[in-house]
Amino acid sequence: MTRAAVFDVDGTLADTNHLHVTAWWEAFRQAGHQVPMHAVHRAVGLPSTDLIAHLLGEDRDTSRDAELSAAHKTLYGQYFDRLPALPDAGRLLERLHDGGWTVVLATSAGGAELDALRRAIGADRAISATASADDVDEGKPTPEPVEHALELAGAPAENAVFVGDTVWDMRAGTRAGVRCVGLLCGGIPRADLTEAGADAVYDDPAHLLASLADSPLA
Repeated sequence: MTRAAVFDVDGTLADTNHLHVTAWWEAFRQAGHQVPMHAVHRAVGLPSTDLIAHLLGEDRDTSRDAELSAAHKTLYGQYFDRLPALPDAGRLLERLHDGGWTVVLATSAGGAELDALRRAIGADRAISATASADDVDEGKPTPEPVEHALELAGAPAENAVFVGDTVWDMRAGTRAGVRCVGLLCGGIPRADLTEAGADAVYDDPAHLLASLADSPLA
């Protein structure tokens, strides 16, 4: 039976969370909002509209949401030619693929951003499919991105593991009924990932790769 290894990308396979923080902070600043960077960091991983609502509140002027999202996209886009993969991210995906796992990405990134991330990771031969923001109605922490990834892989939830770096990832995976692995390289504390549903926590892709034999991806 098919086994699916589902991966978030930003902060999990690519060292991009703090680039997103900087881009969002500047987008908010340009729009006249003072949002602390630490608050932005904790919201990274949510879809754009949900991130804005989380940080500015439901009583904000929602007519400016599209402007904020566009500003973030433009500011973040300046990094597309040099997005950094995390150590051994590509090797981890290739090892799992070679070991019989179907590797699927589940990410809020789409379009040119996703293309840039995949170039940075450099493991396209190992990636069977991608569930991007373009493919789902609701993003994390709803289970829809993970469930769509499982559909693409043709794997049941009990045969799947979801790897991510945020509490939104862990909640999405838990709600989809899969085992969850948390990585600390996105900057979220171990205790928060565990509380949100992580079955195991590792430092980064290199640590998970070195620990595969004793991990949920064994």
